[in-house]
Amino acid sequence: MPFVLYVLALAVFAQGTSEFMLSGLIPDIAADLAVSIPAAGALTSAFAVGMVIGAPLMALLSRRWPRRRALLVFLVTFLLVHVVGAVTTSFAVLLATRVVAALANAGFLAVALATAAALVAPDAKGRATSVLLGGTTLACIAGVPAGAVLGQEWGWRAAFWAVAAVSVPAVVALVRSVPGGAGVAAGPDGAGVVAPDARGELRALRRPRLLVALLLGALVNGATFCTFTYLAPLVTDVTGFGAAGVPVVLALFGLGSFVGVTAGGRLADRRPRPVLALGGAALLVGWVAFALAAGDAVAVVALVFVQGTLSFAVGSTLIARVLYAASEAPTLGGGFATAALNVGAAAGPWLGGVALAAGFGYRAPLWVSALLVAAALVLGGAAEAVRRRRRAAGGAAGVPVGTP
Repeated sequence: MPFVLYVLALAVFAQGTSEFMLSGLIPDIAADLAVSIPAAGALTSAFAVGMVIGAPLMALLSRRWPRRRALLVFLVTFLLVHVVGAVTTSFAVLLATRVVAALANAGFLAVALATAAALVAPDAKGRATSVLLGGTTLACIAGVPAGAVLGQEWGWRAAFWAVAAVSVPAVVALVRSVPGGAGVAAGPDGAGVVAPDARGELRALRRPRLLVALLLGALVNGATFCTFTYLAPLVTDVTGFGAAGVPVVLALFGLGSFVGVTAGGRLADRRPRPVLALGGAALLVGWVAFALAAGDAVAVVALVFVQGTLSFAVGSTLIARVLYAASEAPTLGGGFATAALNVGAAAGPWLGGVALAAGFGYRAPLWVSALLVAAALVLGGAAEAVRRRRRAAGGAAGVPVGTP
């Protein structure tokens, strides 16, 4: 894989840390800025909304910029708003920085996905995607716990300073390693290919295969974050771990996600349908088993790792399928893939919260995750059946079977 992909992954690591670290900083922020905890929780919601809206919007606005300019504008903006967030004494200003940071993060990831797909061979998009998403999984393993430790030792502002500091070497490396060129849709040399017009990209995004992949990605990611969001109270109140065991369980989930992204990236280019069919079925069985065995400490430790692995193996494969299906809309394809992931990341925890509020207990998010994956399997199976019928009809009519 080209070195620049690992540079992009470093930036994604910083951005993933910023997105998830607030879960451990909300009480301190609320106390320092004299707001209620529910009001401080709006910082997380603002970031999620900014990611969903910002991904396609920023991709559309930057689609004709040289890829290096687009990546640098987004990353430098992300860095600067974290500096502002670290020094402000106004909650309103901090809230605004989270929205801007989310827009910058969404734009960066959308362009980075398009850039990664352009920098590798046409049949290696899955591996390129896994390198980028590896930055997010490493943020879960190391970045988020480190942010929590910094917040406990030196206050919540230290975590914001740390994200800005990690972004600095990524900015320097991007300047040195990313080619300039005409647009983010350009070829590996960064020049010579003109990005298709916006209407053409939007038309390409209406293809059923692409829309199904986006919806499946949202459902699987919704299942993942539904459980991940409520994992701490589950393992303390149901499994019986003490508070000290929570970071270990979260790190296990993060480690599994890294393994899943790595394995999924290697298989997504060669055998995507078996990964999605078998991996999706195993993911459903795993969520059901997790819900039934949540009171058993040994089973929980094993299932946390297994479900992290399966969730990100299937999820990263779906994102790779989006990039393959959106070959004629590389920039907006990356933007909509980013938006789909974040729709799931926002909807899954909300649905889990609804189940908890209804009084179903801390196992409820696990059952919600199972239902979301079941819905994905039904949708994927129906889409595959339609695809096969169309291929059979095309063959009977004398159309080559490989015709899309």
